[in-house]
This record gives sequence, C-alpha cells and structure tokens, in this order.
Amino acid sequence: MKKMFLTCAVLLCSMAVASAQHPGTQYRLKKVIPVEGRQGIAADAEYYYVSGSKALYKYDKTGKLLMENKNPFTGLKKPANHIGDIDVWKGELYCGMETFVDGHGTNIQVAVFDAKTLKFKRSLAWEPASGQVECSGLAVDRLRNMVWMSDWVDSRYVYCYSLETGKYYTKMQCHPTPYWCQGITIADDTMLFTADDGESTWQIPDCVYSADISNVTYSGLTDDGIAAGAMDGRVKLLRAMTDFRRAGEIEGLSIDPSNDDLIVLNNRGVQILLGMPKGPFTKEGYTKEIHELYVYEKIK
Repeated sequence: MKKMFLTCAVLLCSMAVASAQHPGTQYRLKKVIPVEGRQGIAADAEYYYVSGSKALYKYDKTGKLLMENKNPFTGLKKPANHIGDIDVWKGELYCGMETFVDGHGTNIQVAVFDAKTLKFKRSLAWEPASGQVECSGLAVDRLRNMVWMSDWVDSRYVYCYSLETGKYYTKMQCHPTPYWCQGITIADDTMLFTADDGESTWQIPDCVYSADISNVTYSGLTDDGIAAGAMDGRVKLLRAMTDFRRAGEIEGLSIDPSNDDLIVLNNRGVQILLGMPKGPFTKEGYTKEIHELYVYEKIK
C-alpha cells in the first residue's frame, strides 16, 4: 500500500511539473535547432510543434522531425492560405489561419488540429467587428479557457475569444505598442510578445515584450455590433534578441511546460518586405531563408 501511495504521489507530481509554465525575467541561450517552418512554435511535455506558412510539423526535443501535414487548409469552413503562430493544449494544436496577401489578412480563424496526428478537427470563427484585420500571434489562456490573437497589421490590440462559447470576448490595447507583433504566449497571467521591430538589413535585433493580463473582463459587442470596450495592457521590454545568429524576422514563441525553457523561432538570411520574404542576402553567402528555434534556459 505504501509503495502504491508513493507511486501515485510521484505520478501526480510529474503531471504537475509537466503542466506548469512560468515565465522568467532572465534567460540564457541553451541551444539552436534548425526546423522547416518559419511561423510559429508550441511545446508540450514531449514535443515541439512548428508551423510553416502552409504546413505543420511535429518534432521531438532533439530536433528530429516526426510528422508533417502539408495540406492543413483542407476542411476549413473558409479558405485560407497562411498559418501564423500556434499553441498546444490538452492534446490539441491551435493555429491562427487566414488568407494573407501583401500585408493584409481576410478569413481569419482559429483552426484546431489533433496534436497526435496533426489532422484538422474544427475551427473557431473570427469576429470582424472586433477590429482585427490580421492574425499573427496566437495563445491559449489556460486559466480562463480563452484564446488570444494578435494583429501584425495593427499591433495596438490583441483579441480574446472564449473557448467555451466560441464568441469574441474582449481585446487589450498595448501601451506602448510592440511594433509588428508576430507571436504571443501566455503563462502565469503574463502575455509575452515577439515584435519584428528590428531591422535585418542593418543587423538591429528584434525584441520580446511582456504584459500583465490578470484583469481580463468581458466587453463583447454593443447592440450596434461594434467592440464595446478594451482593457489596458502595459507592455514592458523583456529582452532584445542580440544572441540570434543574425538579425532577421522573429516569429512565434512558447514556454516549455516540462522545464520552463523559452523557445523563440527566428528566420534569417532574406530581406522581408510587408511581411513577405523577397530574396537572400547573397553578399553574406545566403541562398535561402534559414528557420531556427532558439531554446533559452530560465535563470531567474
């Protein structure tokens, strides 16, 4: 009986550790992993999930590619041609999708996939009246059963939807605004943002920011069908990504629930215009864009 009790206690402890995600204030680069996708990163206790603009990938934590879905738009209620940031929760992969052309998005939606198989399951519809016109970052708020999306075109706001009802819930105005927000993740009432606010041409680094989201209240829509309100989000600089191998285009980020590692996806080697890769920096020896996960150990 004592042995059984001890085994159960150890199992419960392991489950608690595996489900914990806690942001830090200081990080140290641990390793860099090359991947196929250039958009989003999500992590659960066992795997890394990466999104490309038109594909989904599943990796083990050594960087070995285990599975891919190169037809992720099949089954959607509205057509899409672009995947942005992603998150994973309770065995499901949440993906921000849209039709994206020259810096403008339409048909925005949260598409949900089975994390085990990478097969499409269902989608959550966008509310145009919220004011959102593009989907870049995406994060599940586990404490409130919500999902949030950021807007690359106008990064003043991040938009919140209830996973229980599937309806628009509220939005948060970011003060100051993280310029060209690309990815978001949420842990311990804190939202982390990646912002493509550097300049790859002149090797100016992109940055990661944070904001407290502990005071989320419902605003919804007015009787006239427009957004009824917004919460105030105070954004602070977490770190400039000066340890990237080359300044480029920062994308998604995630916190590993097994060890609190911060994982950030960065692209390097090509010029970016209106959010689109246009051509390599041939004078530096690049012939194509390189996608890498930067894995950071939390030290404080």
